[in-house]
Amino acid sequence: MATLLRRSFDDLAGFAAGDHRAALAAFRLSAPRLLAGAFATGTLGFRAESFHRAAKAALDLGENVDVSAARRFFEAHFTPLAIVPEGGAGFLTGYYEPVVAASATPDARFRYPLYRRPDDLVALDDVNRPPGLDPDFRFGRRLSCGMIGEYYDRGAIEAGALNGRGLEIAWLEDRVEAFFIHVQGSARLVLRDGREMRVGYAAKSGHPFTAVGRSLVSEGELTLAEADMAGIKAWFAAHPDRVDEVLARNRSFIFFAEMPVEDPNLGPLGAAKVPLTPLASIAVDRLLSTYGIPYFIASDDLSIGGRAFRRTMIAQDTGSAILGPARADIFVGTGDAAGTIAGTLRHKADFFLFAPPDLAAELAS
Repeated sequence: MATLLRRSFDDLAGFAAGDHRAALAAFRLSAPRLLAGAFATGTLGFRAESFHRAAKAALDLGENVDVSAARRFFEAHFTPLAIVPEGGAGFLTGYYEPVVAASATPDARFRYPLYRRPDDLVALDDVNRPPGLDPDFRFGRRLSCGMIGEYYDRGAIEAGALNGRGLEIAWLEDRVEAFFIHVQGSARLVLRDGREMRVGYAAKSGHPFTAVGRSLVSEGELTLAEADMAGIKAWFAAHPDRVDEVLARNRSFIFFAEMPVEDPNLGPLGAAKVPLTPLASIAVDRLLSTYGIPYFIASDDLSIGGRAFRRTMIAQDTGSAILGPARADIFVGTGDAAGTIAGTLRHKADFFLFAPPDLAAELAS
């Protein structure tokens, strides 16, 4: 699946001149959960317990660390491993936290709900998975007879399958915007009384994720270059009669939980259960990688802030479309400016994992 090649920090173009303070701060947020054994080790073998010494050292450093000290921390505790996937380079995309107007009650303007997790949605495992159900389904529906079947998909839910159960958290005014909140996995809602509410991923229907942009490309409605978030939204605006049909192609449906906005400078909780840090947190393949561990990602094709992308980042989230050892989704931040950047991120990149020296010696070729 991937070859791991030992490297030195001198081999990482841009590392010495980089500012790694945000990555160190993000690593410190994960450190208590790393030390508590909260993160399972992925199949690539990046054992969570191997990072305990670095986690303790990061917490001992405290919060006020300068640029040089942040760089020295990573150099002192890790050895870079180049991740060389089968078939070529790694790949980057981006996501963000939308900020949208919402209402706690529905009316003629606010008609499209975000739902909390239903009580008949059950997580599936090797014990309770019914025979014949697709093994990729991680959730199912507890039937009235006690058996488990497929949960309602997007089409059924938007046709009213959950009506009358009091699951609505808030209502939005635009169905396409609600759909993209499902894709991003979180949002900051500005209610009509001025209150802010953060919603984050709680569960999903279990059905596979289908990228509607890719499906529009396959049928010739968009070119690949046009199939970013802005292009897809523009296509929907030009084809209002096809919105229902195209959105229903993505049978996956996301359920949310209400969360407080504790630190406006940080994002929502990721799958690692720590707040995401803009341009320092990434979503990774949860089955292959291990939450809480550092990566260095470099892309000559991607420029953010006027320079080629070279950043240390921490694995703190996952996503249905994030598959493979050299694949990441960058959390860009909150709001429209972050969304503009995130919507255009589709770039090849080189991936390096920072492993403790003993683990690096064990895993690398």
